[in-house]
Amino acid sequence: MTAYSNQIKQYLDRYKKEVGDTGLVDAHDIAEWAYRNGLHKPNTKTIIDAIAADISQAFREEYRTDAKGQRYRAKHAVRTKKAGKTMSLWADIDDANAPREHFAKSFSQRRQQIVGDCYQLKTDVDVYNDKNPAQQPIQVVLDFTYDVEELQLPFQGAA
Repeated sequence: MTAYSNQIKQYLDRYKKEVGDTGLVDAHDIAEWAYRNGLHKPNTKTIIDAIAADISQAFREEYRTDAKGQRYRAKHAVRTKKAGKTMSLWADIDDANAPREHFAKSFSQRRQQIVGDCYQLKTDVDVYNDKNPAQQPIQVVLDFTYDVEELQLPFQGAA
Protein backbone atom coordinates (compact mmCIF):
# COMPACT_ATOMS: atom_id res chain seq x y z
CA MET A 1 0.00 0.00 0.00
CA THR A 2 1.31 3.46 -0.88
CA ALA A 3 1.75 6.24 1.64
CA TYR A 4 -1.21 8.01 0.02
CA SER A 5 -3.36 4.88 0.36
CA ASN A 6 -2.38 4.64 4.01
CA GLN A 7 -3.36 8.28 4.46
CA ILE A 8 -6.78 7.53 2.93
CA LYS A 9 -7.17 4.55 5.28
CA GLN A 10 -6.43 6.85 8.22
CA TYR A 11 -9.10 9.28 6.95
CA LEU A 12 -11.59 6.43 6.88
CA ASP A 13 -10.71 5.23 10.38
CA ARG A 14 -10.99 8.74 11.84
CA TYR A 15 -14.16 9.47 9.84
CA LYS A 16 -15.86 6.37 11.26
CA LYS A 17 -14.87 7.35 14.81
CA GLU A 18 -16.05 10.95 14.46
CA VAL A 19 -19.11 10.59 12.21
CA GLY A 20 -20.20 7.07 13.08
CA ASP A 21 -19.88 3.65 11.52
CA THR A 22 -22.96 2.22 9.81
CA GLY A 23 -20.91 -0.26 7.80
CA LEU A 24 -21.53 1.78 4.63
CA VAL A 25 -19.42 4.73 3.50
CA ASP A 26 -19.60 7.22 0.63
CA ALA A 27 -16.22 8.30 -0.76
CA HIS A 28 -17.54 11.81 -1.47
CA ASP A 29 -18.70 12.21 2.14
CA ILE A 30 -15.27 11.17 3.40
CA ALA A 31 -13.52 13.49 0.92
CA GLU A 32 -15.70 16.44 1.93
CA TRP A 33 -15.14 15.67 5.61
CA ALA A 34 -11.33 15.36 5.13
CA TYR A 35 -11.19 18.61 3.16
CA ARG A 36 -13.42 20.49 5.62
CA ASN A 37 -11.30 19.26 8.55
CA GLY A 38 -8.05 20.36 6.88
CA LEU A 39 -6.76 16.81 6.52
CA HIS A 40 -6.46 16.97 2.77
CA LYS A 41 -5.25 20.03 0.93
CA PRO A 42 -5.15 19.41 -2.82
CA ASN A 43 -2.10 20.62 -4.72
CA THR A 44 -2.01 21.71 -8.37
CA LYS A 45 -1.22 18.17 -9.57
CA THR A 46 -4.18 16.80 -7.62
CA ILE A 47 -6.48 19.40 -9.17
CA ILE A 48 -5.18 18.68 -12.70
CA ASP A 49 -5.56 14.92 -12.07
CA ALA A 50 -9.16 15.49 -10.94
CA ILE A 51 -9.95 17.53 -14.06
CA ALA A 52 -8.29 14.89 -16.27
CA ALA A 53 -10.34 12.19 -14.53
CA ASP A 54 -13.50 14.19 -15.28
CA ILE A 55 -12.48 14.52 -18.94
CA SER A 56 -11.76 10.79 -19.17
CA GLN A 57 -15.12 10.03 -17.57
CA ALA A 58 -16.87 12.25 -20.14
CA PHE A 59 -14.99 10.39 -22.90
CA ARG A 60 -16.11 7.03 -21.46
CA GLU A 61 -19.73 8.20 -21.35
CA GLU A 62 -19.91 9.43 -24.95
CA TYR A 63 -22.07 7.05 -26.95
CA ARG A 64 -23.44 7.26 -30.49
CA THR A 65 -25.84 5.18 -32.55
CA ASP A 66 -24.88 3.63 -35.88
CA ALA A 67 -27.07 3.10 -38.95
CA LYS A 68 -28.26 -0.29 -37.58
CA GLY A 69 -29.37 1.33 -34.34
CA GLN A 70 -26.47 -0.09 -32.33
CA ARG A 71 -25.33 2.14 -29.50
CA TYR A 72 -21.52 2.27 -29.35
CA ARG A 73 -18.89 3.97 -27.26
CA ALA A 74 -17.27 6.76 -29.28
CA LYS A 75 -13.93 7.19 -27.55
CA HIS A 76 -11.46 4.47 -26.59
CA ALA A 77 -8.34 4.62 -24.46
CA VAL A 78 -5.02 2.82 -24.52
CA ARG A 79 -2.94 2.80 -21.35
CA THR A 80 0.70 3.30 -22.20
CA LYS A 81 3.96 4.38 -20.61
CA LYS A 82 5.96 7.32 -21.86
CA ALA A 83 9.13 8.49 -20.11
CA GLY A 84 8.24 6.29 -17.13
CA LYS A 85 4.78 7.86 -16.76
CA THR A 86 1.58 5.88 -17.31
CA MET A 87 -0.96 7.71 -19.41
CA SER A 88 -4.16 7.08 -21.33
CA LEU A 89 -4.29 8.10 -24.96
CA TRP A 90 -7.80 8.47 -26.36
CA ALA A 91 -9.10 8.13 -29.92
CA ASP A 92 -12.53 8.56 -31.45
CA ILE A 93 -13.90 5.52 -33.28
CA ASP A 94 -15.24 7.82 -36.03
CA ASP A 95 -11.94 9.67 -36.52
CA ALA A 96 -10.42 8.50 -39.83
CA ASN A 97 -6.99 9.60 -38.58
CA ALA A 98 -7.05 7.30 -35.54
CA PRO A 99 -4.91 4.21 -36.24
CA ARG A 100 -6.46 0.74 -36.26
CA GLU A 101 -3.68 -0.46 -33.92
CA HIS A 102 -4.96 1.91 -31.25
CA PHE A 103 -8.40 0.29 -31.27
CA ALA A 104 -7.01 -3.26 -31.40
CA LYS A 105 -4.90 -2.50 -28.32
CA SER A 106 -7.76 -0.69 -26.58
CA PHE A 107 -10.17 -3.60 -27.12
CA SER A 108 -7.52 -6.05 -25.92
CA GLN A 109 -6.88 -3.99 -22.78
CA ARG A 110 -10.61 -3.72 -22.06
CA ARG A 111 -10.97 -7.49 -22.44
CA GLN A 112 -8.13 -7.98 -19.96
CA GLN A 113 -9.89 -5.61 -17.54
CA ILE A 114 -13.03 -7.73 -17.84
CA VAL A 115 -11.04 -10.92 -17.22
CA GLY A 116 -9.45 -9.28 -14.18
CA ASP A 117 -12.85 -8.17 -12.90
CA CYS A 118 -14.24 -11.69 -13.36
CA TYR A 119 -11.25 -13.21 -11.57
CA GLN A 120 -11.68 -10.81 -8.66
CA LEU A 121 -15.46 -11.38 -8.55
CA LYS A 122 -14.91 -15.17 -8.43
CA THR A 123 -12.33 -14.76 -5.65
CA ASP A 124 -14.65 -12.47 -3.67
CA VAL A 125 -17.59 -14.88 -4.03
CA ASP A 126 -15.39 -17.83 -3.00
CA VAL A 127 -14.11 -15.96 0.08
CA TYR A 128 -17.65 -14.88 1.03
CA ASN A 129 -18.90 -18.46 0.66
CA ASP A 130 -15.96 -19.79 2.71
CA LYS A 131 -16.67 -17.25 5.47
CA ASN A 132 -20.38 -18.13 5.53
CA PRO A 133 -20.54 -21.94 5.40
CA ALA A 134 -23.96 -22.07 7.11
CA GLN A 135 -25.55 -20.14 4.23
CA GLN A 136 -26.36 -21.41 0.75
CA PRO A 137 -23.32 -20.60 -1.41
CA ILE A 138 -23.68 -17.71 -3.83
CA GLN A 139 -23.14 -18.92 -7.39
CA VAL A 140 -21.70 -16.74 -10.12
CA VAL A 141 -21.68 -17.66 -13.80
CA LEU A 142 -18.77 -16.22 -15.75
CA ASP A 143 -19.79 -17.43 -19.21
CA PHE A 144 -21.38 -14.38 -20.85
CA THR A 145 -22.04 -15.95 -24.27
CA TYR A 146 -25.82 -16.07 -23.92
CA ASP A 147 -25.99 -12.69 -22.18
CA VAL A 148 -24.20 -11.01 -25.10
CA GLU A 149 -26.28 -12.89 -27.68
CA GLU A 150 -29.49 -11.81 -25.93
CA LEU A 151 -28.40 -8.17 -25.92
CA GLN A 152 -27.61 -8.41 -29.64
CA LEU A 153 -31.05 -9.79 -30.56
CA PRO A 154 -32.66 -6.43 -31.39
CA PHE A 155 -29.89 -5.85 -33.97
CA GLN A 156 -29.97 -9.24 -35.68
CA GLY A 157 -31.05 -8.73 -39.24
CA ALA A 158 -31.05 -4.93 -38.95
CA ALA A 159 -29.66 -3.29 -42.04
